[in-house]
Amino acid sequence: MSFTYKPSRIRRARRHGFRARMATRSGRALINRRRAKGRVRLST
Repeated sequence: MSFTYKPSRIRRARRHGFRARMATRSGRALINRRRAKGRVRLST
């Protein structure tokens, strides 16, 4: 059996990065929520 999570910086950025978030309406809403809350890191 192999591990289910195999970390990759590129895959992480493409799926959960800032530009990936801004590409969808719900992603933009998420960024705005995190801005309103005052998060230092908005996305990975």
